[in-house]
Amino acid sequence: MRRNVQAGGVDLRPLSARSVVLSLLLGAHPPELPVKDLVRAVEPFGVGGSTLRAALSRMVAAGDLRRTDSVHRLSDRLLARQRRQDDAVHPRTRAWDGDWEMVVITATGRGPAERADLRARLGALRLAELREGVWLRPANLLRPLPDDLDEVAQHYRARPDRPAPELAASLWPLDTWAATARALLDHITRVARPARPDRPADRLTAFAAVVRHLLADPVLPPGLLPEDWPGTELRTAYTDYQEELADTVPQHSRHVPGA
Repeated sequence: MRRNVQAGGVDLRPLSARSVVLSLLLGAHPPELPVKDLVRAVEPFGVGGSTLRAALSRMVAAGDLRRTDSVHRLSDRLLARQRRQDDAVHPRTRAWDGDWEMVVITATGRGPAERADLRARLGALRLAELREGVWLRPANLLRPLPDDLDEVAQHYRARPDRPAPELAASLWPLDTWAATARALLDHITRVARPARPDRPADRLTAFAAVVRHLLADPVLPPGLLPEDWPGTELRTAYTDYQEELADTVPQHSRHVPGA
């Protein structure tokens, strides 16, 4: 049984054929590769051709991938995940004027699955829950809220009386996020460093963890962050890794569109 590995406080998920394929396609623009290119791309990560083909068949059946002739591309669901990942690596922000976004859930009678899905969506929008049904964040992101949120919630601009740094610290575990980011940076430097070209799987595993962690970055205005916030350093490390993959994986982007 594959198990997650704890390395210096960093939770590293073991690589499967599926996770290798998704990691490569999520970083490719456009997110598609012919089978022959995928065979070459996954080989350094210990995935053989027969294992790859079996994984691709399962991923198409599960709706992870779409296949046209010999080309496999991300499904619409995973294209949305790619957009979130791109925004996590290169967040689009604006100067903060002190306003906060506030989303208030107004729909009632929803089942547990619907409530859990809505919570996940609001979290992906980098909102945090102040109390049940009330979600907040500083209005510094250049992104609209989805139109269909109007069916279940109302949204406003607000200026809370509570000091903004204190409010932000109560909504997000900023010290914990920063500590994990520093542990990831240390792991990349010591274990998954570029000077170890014989360990590509270690680097892919490490940077997959980096992306997952960046997805949880609240992307707050600088004035609301603790000192020595490692977010920019972690993004730079991942961008450098994308440059590295661009030299070895066909169609792997050197720059994320819109960055």
